[in-house]
Amino acid sequence: MEAVAARVGERHPAVHLLVSNAGIPGGGGFLDLQPERIEEVLRTNYLGGVWVLRAFVPLLEAGAPSDVVNVASVAGVYAFGASSGPYAASKHAQLAFSRGVAAELAPRGIRVHAVNPGPVRTEGFPQDRLRGTRLDRLVLEPERVAKAILRALERDRPESYVFGAYRIAGIVQAALPGTLSRLATRRRLGR
Repeated sequence: MEAVAARVGERHPAVHLLVSNAGIPGGGGFLDLQPERIEEVLRTNYLGGVWVLRAFVPLLEAGAPSDVVNVASVAGVYAFGASSGPYAASKHAQLAFSRGVAAELAPRGIRVHAVNPGPVRTEGFPQDRLRGTRLDRLVLEPERVAKAILRALERDRPESYVFGAYRIAGIVQAALPGTLSRLATRRRLGR
């Protein structure tokens, strides 16, 4: 990341916007995945954003006021389903990092925004398991997320959701931490 930031800095001595959007799916639950895959998910989804931001801070300071957008996930707000553990953990970490680093970077003129989309249909995340189900209507196209990023920047929102209904799930998770997990478990067990 430092080499990339140095190359960018040679052409652009000031950066006004950094969008951190790297992410890979876990592809399974905690017990299903190999330890190497769990570490890969955490390195990419969480530490990737940490290291890219750290490398670009000097350029962002030079461009202040500047903005950082961390594309996290609603999975960072609540974990739902048996196969979401490692992925949700990486997105929880990414969201917590965004919240924490925002206060640290504000005096430097750098604003931090976390955008939390639901499932997005991309090459890396085709969302095939949702096709033909009732949940398929909740799958987003990348353009909708891009518009949400622009809105977050225009309105200087520190945290936003793509589909406002996901905010409600976050509130339920915060107020009643076990409720969504119990519902997912009952559904999985057919109760």
